[in-house]
Amino acid sequence: MPQRPGETVSFKLDREGEEKVRTILHKVYEALEEKGYNPINQLVGYMISGDPAYITSHNEARNLICKVERDEVLEVLLKNYLGN
Repeated sequence: MPQRPGETVSFKLDREGEEKVRTILHKVYEALEEKGYNPINQLVGYMISGDPAYITSHNEARNLICKVERDEVLEVLLKNYLGN
């Protein structure tokens, strides 16, 4: 059914998707750290811009981060931050 103007859109990531995002984030974080980057700053740059150049290609981190959508990453991050 088409969405009506003013209606709120619903977004939900399944449990398997959440685990995939978590695993990828951990691997990307470790790769950035190993290369001497500040992983948080680099991930924020990527999340804001969508430019994978913020992520090192070390240990396939750039390829991994491109396997998930940024909105999925954001959902997992918010759920973990807010404890839901």
